[in-house]
Amino acid sequence: MTKGAWDLHACVERLREFTADRDWTCFHRTKELATALSIEASELQEAMLWKADLEVAEATEDSDLSARLREEVADVAIFLLLLADKLDLDLRSAILEKIAANERRYEVREHWGKAEKAPHDA
Repeated sequence: MTKGAWDLHACVERLREFTADRDWTCFHRTKELATALSIEASELQEAMLWKADLEVAEATEDSDLSARLREEVADVAIFLLLLADKLDLDLRSAILEKIAANERRYEVREHWGKAEKAPHDA
């Protein structure tokens, strides 16, 4: 990622303009945006399917794979931003709150180097 902060609000505004210019806003119902997000995430996975871990890790050296991953990550981000906008969510706050919750749920001492899901608080 390039240095400097990127402005999610500017991205959302650009997406709103893009969809309004094409009269696509009517298609961006909550369920459709969630479905599109899932599909795009699956396409991101598909780009890595049957590739060795090293191939994926070195994607920057393979311009075709790197371009495909960049495109699919962008698609995932676009639909996530559109969905958060549709739900009137402050995505930045939601992310920071989730990180804080995960810090409490996955204390460093207990979870260092472990790939185990912690139980949710009852």
